[in-house]
Amino acid sequence: MAETRTMGKKDWKGLGGIVVPLLATVFLLLIPESLGHAAASETPQPGSECLACHGDKSTTTTRGGKTVSLYVDGKRFAASVHATFGCTGCHADLEGKDFPHEKPAPVKCGTCHATEQEQHARSLHGKAIARGDTLAPHCVNCHGNHDILPVKDPRSAVAPLKVPFVCGQCHREGTAVSRNRPIPQDNILENYSESIHGEALLKKGLSVAPTCATCHTAHLILPHTDPASSINRRNIAATCTKCHSQIEVVHRKTIRGELWEKQANVLPACPDCHQPHKIRNVFYEQGMANADCMRCHADEKLRRGRDGKSMYVDSNEVSHSRHSKVACSQCHSEVNASRVRACETITHGVDCTSCHDEVGKLYVASIHGQLNGKNDPNAPTCKECHGTHGVLGRLDPQSRTFATNVPELCGRCHREGQRAAVRYTGRQHEIISNYTESIHGTLLKNGLTVTATCTSCHTAHSVLPRTDPKSSVSAANVPTTCGRCHHGIEEQFENSIHAKPVNGSTKALPVCNDCHTAHAIRRTDEDNFRLDVMTTCGRCHAEIAKSYFETYHGKVSRLGYTKAAKCYDCHGAHDILAVADPRSHLSRANVAATCQKCHAGATRRFAGYLTHATHHDPRKYPFLFYTFWGMTALLLGTFVIGGLHTLLWLPRAFQMRRELRAAEAEAAAAIEAAASKESPDA
Repeated sequence: MAETRTMGKKDWKGLGGIVVPLLATVFLLLIPESLGHAAASETPQPGSECLACHGDKSTTTTRGGKTVSLYVDGKRFAASVHATFGCTGCHADLEGKDFPHEKPAPVKCGTCHATEQEQHARSLHGKAIARGDTLAPHCVNCHGNHDILPVKDPRSAVAPLKVPFVCGQCHREGTAVSRNRPIPQDNILENYSESIHGEALLKKGLSVAPTCATCHTAHLILPHTDPASSINRRNIAATCTKCHSQIEVVHRKTIRGELWEKQANVLPACPDCHQPHKIRNVFYEQGMANADCMRCHADEKLRRGRDGKSMYVDSNEVSHSRHSKVACSQCHSEVNASRVRACETITHGVDCTSCHDEVGKLYVASIHGQLNGKNDPNAPTCKECHGTHGVLGRLDPQSRTFATNVPELCGRCHREGQRAAVRYTGRQHEIISNYTESIHGTLLKNGLTVTATCTSCHTAHSVLPRTDPKSSVSAANVPTTCGRCHHGIEEQFENSIHAKPVNGSTKALPVCNDCHTAHAIRRTDEDNFRLDVMTTCGRCHAEIAKSYFETYHGKVSRLGYTKAAKCYDCHGAHDILAVADPRSHLSRANVAATCQKCHAGATRRFAGYLTHATHHDPRKYPFLFYTFWGMTALLLGTFVIGGLHTLLWLPRAFQMRRELRAAEAEAAAAIEAAASKESPDA
């Protein structure tokens, strides 16, 4: 059995001599680490001293007479790639300076990014900066300043999906750079967005698709004439083959009878076939030459076998059209270049939406597109309005879609008796002739091309019946449609009692075409318009119109006197408001001024008369009603009593007349007898 014993004081002292030093050692080892953690937690973040001022949104300064914000978003800076460097990592000249400090020197990114800085200095951008061009871009214009993120971060300003927009800040049409600097290419961003590269990047989100920086490089951007440029004729093939490594395999071996490679492993310059920025996945002129097509289609006698339709193409017409730089194979995309007759593989008509996608979507949703989708032979297609090979821009006077030609173009179908008019069941008739005689048509005939035409109201491609809520001529949208030209009037109308948001009524309220008609719009200063306006208003306000015609104004207007006050003279034309509204023409504050437009000396008392008062309304005007009928009854009673008195007195009058005649006869006889007695001959 093992021996057991209790520990005495000596034993504890011996153990303490070992444990205590050991614990002291561990404690001493742990103290620096804990102090280090505490010190680290108390160490301020890089740039925190600067953010004490610059983190305040109200921090500003004045430069060149303008107030400039000096605010820096601390959270965005902390998430940037430069967060660990602090502010003085870039603004090195402020290191150790007292606060407030003077304006810092411009940041030199080349301190860390020497290679990029050297490339940028050699580039077009860097040279422009060196000569003092104020439009030249600096690092900050592309990368940002305090919120720079890695290129691979989707939020980065230079992430692939954002590069076209970064470059587009300067190279988009209408910018100061595009207007003031000689750039040989135009519509760069627009063309890129429609190219196969742009569609892959912007529409399908394929971030590996080429961007501006892929071809032009990010920093060493040089003109194509510079031998060192990535887009120089000698270098462009190498630039393209970074992605298209199998160019030699996938291209035809001959073009126009010439070898694809005139020298071994020497490619022709890609832009010879593929236009810069407009690259599409189709055959281009050199790949499937127009000349190949014109060998047959230049013959005026060429006819299609199944229906005898002419297949002749006027090359001169094509060369002057909007599609002059578009190859036949880009539109007739089913051609097969390997066939003797490349067009024998074509089974469908030209699909314009391959280039005009947005317009195509509008057309498909329109009434024209819906009819075409039902294979209606009367449905108009793109070529019926725009033509085929001679398509011209709408600003070209020779174009079918030029403003002055639009009524005639639409009239081909919509004139009375034509195919669209025959199937039309609406209430509008003689549309084209009415438009021609309207104020819009008159202005158009006089050459004012900005006046409204058919497409201005019905749109060019999204034509819908007025019963469709999405139609530009539906009742709800008519004010907006007219307001595109008559903006000030639209603003007045939208605040008037006729506007639904103001009126709040569920009933149909009048819009522009209810008063002005849709197509036969007349000048408002014409006598006929002024005389007809009461009838127009009377379609909705029948009782008020009826009472108006009982007044002096209404009666003289019916006689053709145009200067008498009409509805709009008092109520306004487009800014009609409730009488109780202080802004109304007939409010207590404004009614006198309204009357003074015709009656110069009108006073508040003068304007207080009842404008629509009528003696036919006992509920609204009882005093006038009973006074009128009382006076009428008195007048009729007087005539009745006088008439009865006359009738009753008439026999007596006849009797007195007979008696008078008898008395006169007797007197005459007596005189005659007396005279005969006195005569000496008797």
